[in-house]
Amino acid sequence: MLHFLYIVAFTILAFLAIGNLIRNLISLGSESQKSFSSPPYGEGSRPQSQNRPVPHPELLDDEGNVINEPLLVMRSISIRDAREQLDALYDASAGQNDDAQE
Repeated sequence: MLHFLYIVAFTILAFLAIGNLIRNLISLGSESQKSFSSPPYGEGSRPQSQNRPVPHPELLDDEGNVINEPLLVMRSISIRDAREQLDALYDASAGQNDDAQE
């Protein structure tokens, strides 16, 4: 009897969760189709800047201007060079640990 009660309870919870999911998807779809013709801050507060996309703050310099240069420059190195650099870093850190233990 207890197993049957668990099955009924979880079935009801599953139907509630699926119904909630469908309602959320429908409301999200209807909100995304709305056209926002009136500005939310009043008529004269933000005239034409609302249609322009706002860039991410990391793409702006100190004055607020958009940076037009690459933010990350990567150079290609061979596997042998990369291994030598990693070995040098490992050897340098191993040497410091040996001095600290003595």
